[in-house]
Amino acid sequence: MATRVHKMWVGGEEREGGAKLLEVEDPATGERFAQCHAATESDIDTAVQLAHATYQAGTWAKAPRHVRADVLDKIAALLTATLPQLIELEVRQTGRAIREMRAQVPTLVKWFKYYSALIRTEERSVLPTVGKLHNWIDRRPLGVVAQITPFNHPLLIAVKKIAPALAAGNSIILKPSELTPLTSIELGKLFKEAGLPDGVFNVLPGDGATTGKALVEHSLIKKVDVTGGTPAGRAIGAIAGRNLAHYTAELGGKAPLVVFEQADIDLTVNGIVFASFMASGQTCIAATRIIVQNSILSRVLEKLRSKSKSIEKRMGSPDNMESMMGPLISEKQLGNVIELVDNAVKSGVEVVTGGSRMTGTSSLDGTIFDKGYFYPPTVLKDGSNTPIVGTRIWKEEAFGPVIVVVGFDTEEQALELANDCDFGLGAAIWTQDLSQAFRVSEGIEAGICWVNTHHRNDPSSPWGGIKNSGVGSENGIDAYHAYTTTKSTIINYASVDESLTSDDWFREGPGDVRYG
Repeated sequence: MATRVHKMWVGGEEREGGAKLLEVEDPATGERFAQCHAATESDIDTAVQLAHATYQAGTWAKAPRHVRADVLDKIAALLTATLPQLIELEVRQTGRAIREMRAQVPTLVKWFKYYSALIRTEERSVLPTVGKLHNWIDRRPLGVVAQITPFNHPLLIAVKKIAPALAAGNSIILKPSELTPLTSIELGKLFKEAGLPDGVFNVLPGDGATTGKALVEHSLIKKVDVTGGTPAGRAIGAIAGRNLAHYTAELGGKAPLVVFEQADIDLTVNGIVFASFMASGQTCIAATRIIVQNSILSRVLEKLRSKSKSIEKRMGSPDNMESMMGPLISEKQLGNVIELVDNAVKSGVEVVTGGSRMTGTSSLDGTIFDKGYFYPPTVLKDGSNTPIVGTRIWKEEAFGPVIVVVGFDTEEQALELANDCDFGLGAAIWTQDLSQAFRVSEGIEAGICWVNTHHRNDPSSPWGGIKNSGVGSENGIDAYHAYTTTKSTIINYASVDESLTSDDWFREGPGDVRYG
């Protein structure tokens, strides 16, 4: 079968790019099944100039809010109708299990519906300005915005950025990961069918070091919104700062999950494996540091081992609905995970289950693991003479299905372990003691904290971190506001006589004048 070649999406049409074609690989088989055009610096300038001209023309930026809302609702309807094709392509390029994608991708329509409803119902603020002044606030779009998305949730993360940006009236240049660019391009076609004016949404694939850098450096980019690793986020933020561009970044994570003896153990173990192994652990919010009260530690470890083994036995082809977990995204990412686990093991850490690359064939469906980048659910704990908190894997983001388990005795110890990290994106607490949940959640240093659940994600709920996990947040009204600037209008409604009395700054003779 001939390899399909995908083009960039610029100005409402497919266009060729001048950079070297990207090779898109199936992580489950190692097969390069598609190629994708990539943007040069010249391509980026052309697209940004076009997006800026579209913004200036006002076909979207100045469209009445009900018009923008209608288009967002139409996008939601078309997205629903296109789900089977999008899911199939998302599974192929990411290696994510289809059972995950069939659960996740249909939820994306909620973001377009939420921001449609938000702009239909948004009220204009009138401020309590002193004096006979009527002062109101309008929100205006920023202009051309750059969005940079990662490989792990190509559609989800793109939609979380696109929906508020479109609702606000901006023009968008989206640079998807060079590993997973295909579904983002399909969004462009869907948006055009929904009635989005040409030039408002553009997709420029390419690698981060060249395409991404040239995009965020462009002088017409008014906001950069990135999801990725912390080193890349720092570099991009520095560029955005030099250009005085607005900046939002959702970066790395090393989420703690604290388990108290008051928790239901079976419920908690189910929660841990979901939090840790969904997307093969390739998510910044994954629970990777499992902190368990010593009184129940052995029971939790045994049930974790059993549950992880059960998942491993049912791993196979990502397009098999019975497969529980897919491969890692690439050979490079697999190598990163292997290196961190091997380092821990050499240091004396004990492997409870997993711990090495999968080989042979799947007992589920005959998938040849050696051809893809499969790694099993892996649980590590303290060695007899090696506390795991002293190893690299306690601090560094593996971005794979690997968790470390440590024990504690008191709430104070649990909090100290939970906060022993440079990241602060997500965290979770498992306990049936409501008072305890309040106490501990208040002390955990994270932008998101779940109790007796994990990875809950709603368009209305802010999603962002502290420490080295980012700047600003996605979702909710805050994300919409972050894609706007405010315009304050002040009208003096005092009578002429009143104004002549109080506003003649340079009149002759004594008397008070106002200031402010």
